[in-house]
Amino acid sequence: MDLGRHPRIGVWAAAAVLAAVPALAGCSSDSGKNGSGTTTSAGATAVHAVPAALATPTGDGPADPAAARAQVEKNWTTFFDSKVSVEEKVKVLENGELLELLLDGFAGNSDAALSSAKVTDVVFDSATEAQVTYDLLVRGVPVLPGSKGTAVLEDGVWKVSTETLCSLVGLSGNAAPGC
Repeated sequence: MDLGRHPRIGVWAAAAVLAAVPALAGCSSDSGKNGSGTTTSAGATAVHAVPAALATPTGDGPADPAAARAQVEKNWTTFFDSKVSVEEKVKVLENGELLELLLDGFAGNSDAALSSAKVTDVVFDSATEAQVTYDLLVRGVPVLPGSKGTAVLEDGVWKVSTETLCSLVGLSGNAAPGC
């Protein structure tokens, strides 16, 4: 079926993905964020990090905004790609280890398997945070175009913020532990 001709079906598919979140959230750890908002992600820097010289923040933004933007786009796409393993998604999500069980639940959801994201803009607010505009896609068709989220620099890696994931969960009218 062509979702472009039937936009309501696309919206319902996106809603189905979001509606599955609360059921899956019950399986997640209730640990929430730690006090500092950071965790250590062993191995994450080897796969998704920019070289340390490029990631070193300056007062107004990353030392190399083009490289940082490329990493934000890559890691954002990775996070929303249904073909990517949960282990890889954990590496590109802020505090990902705390939400691994939630991500495991998404991996088994057939509606989530149809979704992806396309980054359309990245604006750095500081050396450690960026505003990301993206389209949430179902079967390649935008169902939530112009969505807003944030990326954060954690352990030298630009990651999808926990706040972004929690905002998507909130669209379902529910909350997940840790959000």
